[in-house]
Amino acid sequence: MNELQIPQRPRVLVLGSGAREHALVWKLAQSPRRPQLFVAPGNPGMETLAERVALTVEDASGVRAWAATHGIDLVVIGPEAALAAGVADALRQAGIRVFGPDRAAARLETSKAFAKQVMQAAGVPTAPFRVFDDAAAAADYVRTHGAPVVVKADGLAAGKGVVVADSVDAALQALDEMMVQGRFGAAGRQVVLEEKLVGREASAMCFVDGTTVVPMLPARDYKRVGDGDRGPNTGGMGAFAPVPDAPPDLGTIVSERIVRPVLAELAKAGVVYRGVLYVGLMLTAEGPQVVEFNCRFGDPETQVVLPLLASDLLEVAWATAGGELAAVPVQWHEKTAVCVVLAAEGYPGAPRTGDPLLLPDPAQVAEGWLFHAGTGWRDGQLVTAGGRVLSAVATGWDVATARARAYRLANQVAFSGKLFRRDIAVL
Repeated sequence: MNELQIPQRPRVLVLGSGAREHALVWKLAQSPRRPQLFVAPGNPGMETLAERVALTVEDASGVRAWAATHGIDLVVIGPEAALAAGVADALRQAGIRVFGPDRAAARLETSKAFAKQVMQAAGVPTAPFRVFDDAAAAADYVRTHGAPVVVKADGLAAGKGVVVADSVDAALQALDEMMVQGRFGAAGRQVVLEEKLVGREASAMCFVDGTTVVPMLPARDYKRVGDGDRGPNTGGMGAFAPVPDAPPDLGTIVSERIVRPVLAELAKAGVVYRGVLYVGLMLTAEGPQVVEFNCRFGDPETQVVLPLLASDLLEVAWATAGGELAAVPVQWHEKTAVCVVLAAEGYPGAPRTGDPLLLPDPAQVAEGWLFHAGTGWRDGQLVTAGGRVLSAVATGWDVATARARAYRLANQVAFSGKLFRRDIAVL
């Protein structure tokens, strides 16, 4: 096995500001290689682990210039917006190693129509679909074929561009909001209409270095804002991993029947994929079927998968970025992790911000972590600064233990209007 050529105390830049990026920085900081960590723009929770940098993550030339000037050895890209903006392309052109796919590969996430067409060509199991860029034609299709139907904005919509419509009226309303009223701007001008799959969801993220595919532990996230999967979709209200009702060979199924065929299809167009490929699955009676692809770590799935990673994330990310993933053994702790997202009042609509935050003493937190997302400073006081404020995460030897610890931690956090689901990881 070849030894990775990683510099002494490598300088690593993480792009992003959410709980996902806090978890990434936290895990990278545990590397025995003692990396010098930078995060742009980061949040208050990361300040003890990394130096915050005032960069705009979508500014490809700005990120490239700063990374080159400051001798960055590796850039880890968190959010999809940076991938869509071609930040990975710009960094690679400058000879900087980057963990994240180029813009052409990231189309698997930035265009749902493109992803469905690639899956269709590759023979990947997914729901039957149609693509429309004309609102009247899409509405006629819904009236003719009826409901239930899933309406998806083609482009990026911050996790809120999917409507599972159980009636024709609901589907027509979603089409009107996306295609006529322009709720998601250019992202909703084209839509994908697909058959509703029946089953239980699972998120299967994989490290991919172009040829080698290494599946992570499967996770399950909770997208609706309210208990019992009620209310509008959000960016995610919680998660747990691993998933006890997933097939024991799910990793092999995802690697061989989904990821490798997709990589082969991309390769026909000269596209090499390096980074994380997130496969959103529905576990149906006919087997796992793909709901969506994301081209980066999921949020909040990252917050439960990384605490279970026994290997050095820095080594894994370095090897993935350099096409050397086969040289790194990826191992996992035999535990369970649960994440409860603490959101601000009004989320996912217009969340209230600026409320003082009271957090427990870290010394009083057993088997758990608070990953910051929508937090900020105001006059020296930690305050809420976004919709999803914190991720309360805990591990345990079983789901019940991890769940109890995560909720105990969630209840130790105080801020006005605190909103969270109470049924995360209830099996």
